[in-house]
Amino acid sequence: MGETQKKTKILSIENLVIKFKLRGQVLTAIRDISLDLYKGESLAIVGESGSGKSVLVKSIMGLLDKNGYIDQGKILYNDNDLAHFSTEKDWLKIRGKEIAMVTQDPMTSLNPLKTIGKQIEEAVVLHQGLTGKDAYEKVLQLLRDVGIHDVEKRYKQYPHEFSGGMRQRIVIAIAIACNPKVLICDEPTTALDVTIQAQILQLLKNLQEKYLLTTIYITHDLGVVAKVADRIAVMYAGDIIEYGKTDEIFFNAKHPYTWALISSLPQLGVKGQELYSIKGTPPNLFKEIQGDAFAPRNPYALKIDFVERPPYFKLSETHFAKTWLLHPNAPTVEPPETLKKFFEEGREYANG
Repeated sequence: MGETQKKTKILSIENLVIKFKLRGQVLTAIRDISLDLYKGESLAIVGESGSGKSVLVKSIMGLLDKNGYIDQGKILYNDNDLAHFSTEKDWLKIRGKEIAMVTQDPMTSLNPLKTIGKQIEEAVVLHQGLTGKDAYEKVLQLLRDVGIHDVEKRYKQYPHEFSGGMRQRIVIAIAIACNPKVLICDEPTTALDVTIQAQILQLLKNLQEKYLLTTIYITHDLGVVAKVADRIAVMYAGDIIEYGKTDEIFFNAKHPYTWALISSLPQLGVKGQELYSIKGTPPNLFKEIQGDAFAPRNPYALKIDFVERPPYFKLSETHFAKTWLLHPNAPTVEPPETLKKFFEEGREYANG
């Protein structure tokens, strides 16, 4: 499609449905999602907690909980349909080597009883086939690449001797040591303060360029991905309700849920007033959803929103949104005033 058509597709998700069995009931966590990932790009998947972001990327890694399963659809990567992988032997060809993940809590990813040097070295030996001095030198190089100084000393230290931000850098080094093609970053900055967040995001951007990575960011915070993502997919209740290039989502969003997410950004707050928050709660995914899942929380909802699920409406070659407000017969609805101003200023800035 448009600009993305010139790029090489590296991963394709087609009509994916993921369900979980819980206490005799079935929960539909991913509801018929299709999405393409292009080589060298940075894709951000955003949405509230519980929208299905982590479930989606775990299915790409073969890390769904035991009670979760792919009910239908395909996950196509390198002529393989990952949706049909059933054994650890299958997944070991992909996990780490082809697709690696950086999680939000580095402490749970690191072994407290092993030095960080040895932990990175394990990945280097396993995935790059290096041993001895070559492996040691590679680990030191990776430590430098993720912004750690005094690397010979740091190699011998344990996870508890590092700060949260430094531990996250170590986890990133282990993921890079696997030499993956795709790097999934699942809320990689959630546990860090704002200054460190910015450093880690910049680091990931630098590593993407150096190692020619394709990256997927998972986050509930649109502000986090503004500077690092090429494209954004907005998720709600297990569905992608809008996607497009970053500037299209930030400055020309069309789905009321995307409006609500952007309105929640602290920089749109007014001094002395409460920050905007989305009223109501997400739908119960144990029940079948009628119409647009966001309708009960949507102040702009039309009658049809409660009856029929909207299709994607095309806004450009790269921008699509699932909202009946884009139907030719729908009434004209403008975004909130603060958002209109934000969109206008953003478009002016983007156009120089």
